[in-house]
Formats: sequence, C-alpha cells, structure tokens
Amino acid sequence: MRAMVAAQPSNALARFGLANELLKANLLEEAETELGVYLGSYDDEGNGWLRYADVLYALGRAPAARDAATKGIEASRKFGHGSMVAEFESRLEDWE
Repeated sequence: MRAMVAAQPSNALARFGLANELLKANLLEEAETELGVYLGSYDDEGNGWLRYADVLYALGRAPAARDAATKGIEASRKFGHGSMVAEFESRLEDWE
C-alpha cells in the first residue's frame, strides 16, 4: 500500500487503504496522517471519519476526536447512513 500511495499520492482511496493497514499494525500516528490527507481530498460517507475520530481519541487528542465525530455525523446524514450517526453519537457520549 505504501508503494501504491507513493506512486499515486493523489489517490484518496489508496490512502484510505494504507490508513486501514496502518491501523491494523497499530501505527496510529501514521494512520492519523493518512486519514487526514484522505478526508481532505475525498467526500467520505462517514466510515473514514469514524476511523479518524477513533485514532485521534486513541492518540489522546479528545477535542480533535470530537470535532472529527461531529464532521462524521454531518457526512453520515448527508449520505443517509442513520446507523453510522448513532455510532458517532454513542462515541461522543462515551468520550464525555
């Protein structure tokens, strides 16, 4: 995945794939970077925002995680993903 992103740095979906692999390897700082780039260049439907919020929270950046979750709620509503909205709301409650 790293090679794919290096060859196609503007490929948002390749960055999302790399971020997921980094999450699996527990390389949270790198995953946060890749998710941030992905979200800055792609109209995510909510899943990316959820992963981003979770990684920010795991890195001890609770205010940023809450902001990401709020953006994820907006994206999920925009694309009609009600169950994902509930997932974000549950996270926000847990984080308070």
